[in-house]
Amino acid sequence: MKNLSGDPKKDLPYKRLQQHLNAQPVGFPPSPKGSDIKLLKHIFTSQEARIAACLSHEPLSLETLFSRARHLVNTREALETCLTTMVKKGGIEYCLKNGQGCYGNTPLVVGMYELQAHRLTPEFIRDFKAYTSEKGYGISFLSTTLPQMRTIPINQTITPHLPMADFDDIQRLLETARPPFVILPCICRKKKAMLNEPCTQTDRTETCLAMGDIAQTLIKMEIGRKIPRQEAMEIVQLNQEEGLVLQPSNTQKIEFLCACCGCCCSMLSLQKELPLPLDFWASNFKVILDKDICVGCGKCADHCQTGALTIVLSKGQEKKRSEPILNPNRCIGCGHCVTACPANALSLAPRPSKSRPPADRKALNTIFLKDKTPWARIKVIGKLARAILMTGDIRLLKKTD
Repeated sequence: MKNLSGDPKKDLPYKRLQQHLNAQPVGFPPSPKGSDIKLLKHIFTSQEARIAACLSHEPLSLETLFSRARHLVNTREALETCLTTMVKKGGIEYCLKNGQGCYGNTPLVVGMYELQAHRLTPEFIRDFKAYTSEKGYGISFLSTTLPQMRTIPINQTITPHLPMADFDDIQRLLETARPPFVILPCICRKKKAMLNEPCTQTDRTETCLAMGDIAQTLIKMEIGRKIPRQEAMEIVQLNQEEGLVLQPSNTQKIEFLCACCGCCCSMLSLQKELPLPLDFWASNFKVILDKDICVGCGKCADHCQTGALTIVLSKGQEKKRSEPILNPNRCIGCGHCVTACPANALSLAPRPSKSRPPADRKALNTIFLKDKTPWARIKVIGKLARAILMTGDIRLLKKTD
C-alpha cells in the first residue's frame, strides 16, 4: 500500500490537484484534517496527480494534453501510457470524440468513487467516509445549482392520466440513450458487503448501468460487462421488480442509471439525513394518499426507501396496523409504494412546478460553473438552517467533522 502520511513537500502535487478539482463544476474542497490528500493518494501517484491537474472537465485530445503536460513527460507515447493507467485506476474519464481518444477530469461523486468498484479496499472506504463526512465536503456537494442525479418513477406507475415527459420515462430514456451500454456492480452494495452489512433489497450484484461516454471509460478500464440495449432494459425491469429506486444522471440524455436502495445507497442515505431533502433533490412526482380506502396493511412503508411513509399502530391493538403517515417532504416520487398498495390507496401526481433537466452533461456543467460563486455555500447553509427551524430536525447540528 502506498504511503499516505502527510509530508508537506511530497503532498504538494496532491494539494495542487485538490485545488484544480475544486475549481471544476463539482468541487473537491480542502479538508482541515488532510482527508482530501489521503483520498487522492489512493488513486494517483505523485506524477499522475501532476498530469491530472493539466486536464479539464471537458475531455481533451492527447495532442492538446501533451502541449499542457510536456514539461512532465518526454513523449506523447509516455503521456498516453500514463493517461491509460489513470483511466484504469478510475481517476479520470476516457471517451472517443471524432475517432480520437480524449481524457478528462471526473468529480469524486459521481465519478472517481464509483470508478473504484474494482479497487475497493477497507482503507479507501475509511478515508472516503472520513472526507465525505466533513461539513466542508457536504456543503460543497449540496451547493451545485442542480443535483447531479434525479429520481424517476418506475414504469408500473405510468398510467394514461399521468402526464410523463420523455426524460421521466425510463423506457424512452433507454431507447434514446447513446451506446455502448455497460452493466457493473453497485459500489455502494459492494462497500456495505465489505463492512458485513449486505443489502436487504437484492442479492444481485450487477444493477447499475452506464452508457455513452461513461460506458466508454468503463470499457477502457476493462471493468463491467458490455451488453446490448435489450439486455439493459431487461436488467432495469428486474431492478424495478425488486423495489430499487431509479436514479439517472440529471440530464435528458442519460449517461448512467443507478438502481438504489435505502440500506446501501449513499445518495438515499444523505436524503434521509437532510431535514428537507427536496430542497436538494430533483423529482417531478409525488405520492398522494387516499386515507378513505387505505386498509393499513403497511406494505407501502415496507417498500419506501426514504422513510417518507410510516405506520402508526392503533391504540390498544399493538399487532394491528392503522393508516400510514405520509411525509411529503421526504417523498421522491419513485412509485414503489404505489405498486405495493393492494387497495390502490396511493397514486403518483406531478409536482406543481415540474423541472426540465439540461440536455446533457455539458449543459449541466455549464450551469454548475455559471452559478459557482462564493454565495453558493451561504445559500446552502441558509437552506439547511431554514429546514432545521421548520422541521425541528437537528441531526445535522449534532454531526461533527
